Amino acid sequence: MIQSVVITVDRNVLAHQLFTGVFRQHLACLVEELAGPWQAMIEGRRHEARGGARKREAGAGARHRLVFVDRLVVTLIHLRHDLPHSVLALLAGVDRSTVTRAIGEMRGLLAERGCAVPDRPGLRLRTLADVFAYAQAEGIELRLDATEIQVRRPAAGRGGRRAFVSGKKKQNTMKATVVADHQGRTLWTDALRPGR
Repeated sequence: MIQSVVITVDRNVLAHQLFTGVFRQHLACLVEELAGPWQAMIEGRRHEARGGARKREAGAGARHRLVFVDRLVVTLIHLRHDLPHSVLALLAGVDRSTVTRAIGEMRGLLAERGCAVPDRPGLRLRTLADVFAYAQAEGIELRLDATEIQVRRPAAGRGGRRAFVSGKKKQNTMKATVVADHQGRTLWTDALRPGR
């Protein structure tokens, strides 16, 4: 007889800087900054699905098994350590599809937030054009590189399936372009695209 093992990890441990890559104070600032836009995005999606205004009181209905802070922490861990969604789901005590959906939501919010420029508080670069304009105005030499992340093989019959095969790694991957300044500090990261 096979018994299933349930692993529970303290949420404070997962939110540690070693996992997320950010100090707790910065994580608290991220939570404060992104909670409103996330809630608006969720309510907008629900409004669209309902086809109109809320019919029940606020707070009624199904609860999120992965609350906002946990979604952000799981996304930061994924971005920092590239752990598979199934491993993160096991650590968070939810289904893999919940983690996949959460990471998709959070990545979009983080991308809209933009990348902060080191030593320039308040300045955020949201597009590649912003990066080039900043570099030209400041006389900064940019360094471009790409990183590959291994992904599951796309479903059979999906159009463009071969585009995910990386010639370098001979695996299914997604690539992202990273732009850094002359000191190696990240200024901007592109969206993930198929690995070819």
